[in-house]
Amino acid sequence: MSPSSSSCSQEKTLRIGIIGFGPFAQFLAKNLIKQGHFIRATSRSDYSELCSNLGILFFRDMGAFLESDNEIIIISTSILSLSRVVESIPFHCLKRPTLFVDVLSVKEHPKDVLLQILPEECDLLCTHPMFGPESGKDGWTDLTFMYDMVRIRDQPLCSFFLHVFSSEGCKMLEMTCEEHDRLAARSQFLTHTIGRILSEMDVEPTPIDTKGFQKLVQVKESSVKDSFDLFSGLFIHNRFARQQMKNLEVALEKVKEKLQERSKMRQDPIIPKF
Repeated sequence: MSPSSSSCSQEKTLRIGIIGFGPFAQFLAKNLIKQGHFIRATSRSDYSELCSNLGILFFRDMGAFLESDNEIIIISTSILSLSRVVESIPFHCLKRPTLFVDVLSVKEHPKDVLLQILPEECDLLCTHPMFGPESGKDGWTDLTFMYDMVRIRDQPLCSFFLHVFSSEGCKMLEMTCEEHDRLAARSQFLTHTIGRILSEMDVEPTPIDTKGFQKLVQVKESSVKDSFDLFSGLFIHNRFARQQMKNLEVALEKVKEKLQERSKMRQDPIIPKF
């Protein structure tokens, strides 16, 4: 069902829980609150004061969080901690069949983990908002929201959730988790890898920067703002990332070989002057 279908023609206040309340979850929650949705959160760290200031109910106890009758639960953990967190969730505390939504930057990994562990009666929507606190600070218009309706039986509830993003002007892109990871390895992971390489090279602005070099510096600075755990997760839990790393290494060797061949060609004997 399309997020712009008639079932979303009327606004609905959603009861949304969030597991993992780091920077992205906080960014997301602020926008959900602006739309009038009721938010609850739980996290390994104590965000009680922050949540109180935002008007969010914060639970230190996961069981109590699950018993608070959320219609939708967003999983916003790190990629590396996902399995451990999901395995620790006391699903027996759920009061209703619930729509679980993951917002991780890889998609096959959370899909596989959640399908193995979620109760059968729970629905699963895998998503990747292709933006964050920096790129989305001035609004979500024309920013891409990828989603895969992996196991959806409550279509109206799923559509209401997707409407949260389509109503803000997001470009809604339905795509399989596999295709997402294939494309993300060639875009997001490659970008992060180039940024990390530039960081290791201590690339910094110079007084004679070209526009192209300025963009490279921006890639470096953007990449290092994200944690190395995120970068590691993009590599470890995207099965297409290893091939892209190999492709990058092969491409670098090819460029070096071409330069060496051209250097040999240019080593002409000195032409005597007349």
